[in-house]
Amino acid sequence: MSVRESFLEIQTKLNEVIIDQEAIVEKLLLSLICNGNVLLEGAPGTGKTTTIKYLSKLIESTLGRVQFTPDLLPSDVTGSESYITDEKGNGRIEFSPGPIFNNLILADEINRSPAKVQSALLEAMEERQVTVMGKTYKMADLFMVMATQNPIEQEGTYPLPEAQLDRFLFKLILDYPSKESEKEILKLVRNDSFNKLNNEKAYDQSIVFKAREEASKVQSSEAIVQYIIDLVDATRFPSKYSDTLAKWLTMGVSPRATIAIDTASRALAWLSGRDFVEPDDVRSVVFPVLRHRLYLSYEAYSESVSSDDVIKEIIKSVEVL
Repeated sequence: MSVRESFLEIQTKLNEVIIDQEAIVEKLLLSLICNGNVLLEGAPGTGKTTTIKYLSKLIESTLGRVQFTPDLLPSDVTGSESYITDEKGNGRIEFSPGPIFNNLILADEINRSPAKVQSALLEAMEERQVTVMGKTYKMADLFMVMATQNPIEQEGTYPLPEAQLDRFLFKLILDYPSKESEKEILKLVRNDSFNKLNNEKAYDQSIVFKAREEASKVQSSEAIVQYIIDLVDATRFPSKYSDTLAKWLTMGVSPRATIAIDTASRALAWLSGRDFVEPDDVRSVVFPVLRHRLYLSYEAYSESVSSDDVIKEIIKSVEVL
């Protein structure tokens, strides 16, 4: 079985238990292939934690969970050094790794802890290492932070710093399922079908590294590269493309967004069985890549314009050459 076929099997198995969230499952797998991090936003009970938990069961990996609360300390995330004494009374300083030293990290309700704790994740998310008391500790080769947040309750929450938001490859929105899908969910619960993944054989994590290698060989034409550049340019100089964009945007996205669109579109093309990127691949990933990176104006907020509305206008205003 090829690496791509293995990923398609994982995708199918996840879709069997994560009902009506095919786009979310696809983007989670893309993030894994792209060595990125994911921010999941959705109302309580929409399956955020379940989705992440089952992904860790299907790919041979360790899952670390951090429940973010206002009284959490950075050392609760990264770990800390402590003085250990042996039987002979000899003491030494020893580092006790925190939950972040796992393959997949569930940062649950990440916006419920202050900036000091959130910043403890910054180095790990970008550089795959943690520095404690001047010493640097490397993360595992397979490492991904999957953070969740609730968009409804704002009391007792802390907005994520822009620097941290930029380190998430995707921001995914989990909507409510349709009425038909809700029936399927009830059947799964009644038949205890959610537990069937516990008995599934986990795929070796080496398939992730092979997938990254294969996806990196996917080609993007000059026209596709220029299309990606123009989409990003429209966030920085919106007046060149649309008066509406100029009214809604105050600041452009960083080069990290350009790299994310390119990497994610090539990974999607690979998962679709192609060795080249199509414009639809770019348009598919541009929403989760940009929606948390855009800086909307007060006028946009006053008109109840969402980030997705702005991205739709960007796509409409930028042509593929």
